[in-house]
Amino acid sequence: MSDWQSIAADRPLVLVVMGVSGCGKSTVAALLAGRLHWEFEEGDSLHPPANVKKMAAGHPLTDADRMPWLEKVADWIDDRHAAGENGVITCSALKRSYRELLNRRHAGVIFVYLSGSRDLIASRMAARQGHFMPTALLDSQFAALEEPAPDEPAVSIEIGRKPKAIAQAIIAELHLTDVPTIPMRAVKQHD
Repeated sequence: MSDWQSIAADRPLVLVVMGVSGCGKSTVAALLAGRLHWEFEEGDSLHPPANVKKMAAGHPLTDADRMPWLEKVADWIDDRHAAGENGVITCSALKRSYRELLNRRHAGVIFVYLSGSRDLIASRMAARQGHFMPTALLDSQFAALEEPAPDEPAVSIEIGRKPKAIAQAIIAELHLTDVPTIPMRAVKQHD
């Protein structure tokens, strides 16, 4: 049995799909939740309106700005565990300290880091429409990024493939086809 299977065998599992803005978190996480029939939450929807307004105006968030949002993400994760449900949530989780807050139970969370070059991600951000995060903030995201360390419960997946192939690679890497799925109430999809 792999390490990932032993993590998920006796408790609910929450995947936190993480990375800088524009790496494909929302698309990949929705695909994962749909394939696995797990609860899904778009982490951006948990941002306070002031954060969205600040980012839309081209200003990066500070750690103080992020704390209420990270607490809401952590609460969602804790709610999944308390309900005995598996789940998938998106969250940039750029710093180790953020990931430690999100994994405050120190069990049942795996960070799925979607990694890619700045040029690839910038081209994707330029092509997307209707998102509050401007391409101008990408450099601040990369400046804040602390890639997951080997001692963190995380896997790194390159984003150069199509989203369906990325989702399948995550499922294979984590051996999730062998993990019993816990029935969910509804998969919430956000635009």
